[in-house]
Amino acid sequence: MTLGEKIRKAEDLIVSRAPLLIAYSGGVDSTCLLALAVRAVGDKALGAIADSPSLPRAALRQALAVAAQIGARVEVVRTMEFENEDYLANPPNRCYFCKAELFTCLEGVARNRGFAAIAYGENADDLSDLRPGSRAAAEFHVIAPLKAAGMTKADVREISRHLGLPTHDAPAQPCLSSRIPHGTRVTTDALALIERGEKFVRSLGFQIFRVRFLAGPPLTAKLQVAPAEMEKLADAAPLLEAGLKEAGFSAVMIDPDGYR
Repeated sequence: MTLGEKIRKAEDLIVSRAPLLIAYSGGVDSTCLLALAVRAVGDKALGAIADSPSLPRAALRQALAVAAQIGARVEVVRTMEFENEDYLANPPNRCYFCKAELFTCLEGVARNRGFAAIAYGENADDLSDLRPGSRAAAEFHVIAPLKAAGMTKADVREISRHLGLPTHDAPAQPCLSSRIPHGTRVTTDALALIERGEKFVRSLGFQIFRVRFLAGPPLTAKLQVAPAEMEKLADAAPLLEAGLKEAGFSAVMIDPDGYR
């Protein structure tokens, strides 16, 4: 199937289920889905971005700016996963509880405001991964037009480039809670610390990296930088250590294997 055929298949599904409420995060997949929905049904599509302590403030601002750029209607919806002990305990299926809270919230919005369906940006490559969020989507009957059209991640990036979306080459940006090892409790203090740390690392020009939270003691920032950027570490290491400690970590570990 050609890219054009995949686009038509996705847009046909969007049209058939409009008016459509779209779970939007500002990432590559959900931005592509929202842009296709705007093309297909215009104002009959509404993006809903979930706001909670796990979403960096910069990411929220950027997501709203991108939505405005593509002419999409978007509303911010407050989700309450931080009131769920199953989420805070940070088990391997933590994402299930996050997505279940999101879809519960969106289900209420859809019911109250007359949306025919809820959609999210899962793609065909996600079929091969362990995705607790997919289980939640199935339970809430959330549709995935990109996956249904057979779009792989590479397809989504190519379509995004063709549509002029600024996310076409954006790195993956999972929530801040993903920086905390499973089994270590998720707290708002830990997420705020991670966000400060990553903001500092980004200020030094690094683009693709993670600041992992290791509870310790000592409270450690494990910095993983993409292999393509690791050559900058030698000169930046003293600044990185000082800045991450100023952000609130007690120790800094730079992962020699980098981030993949």
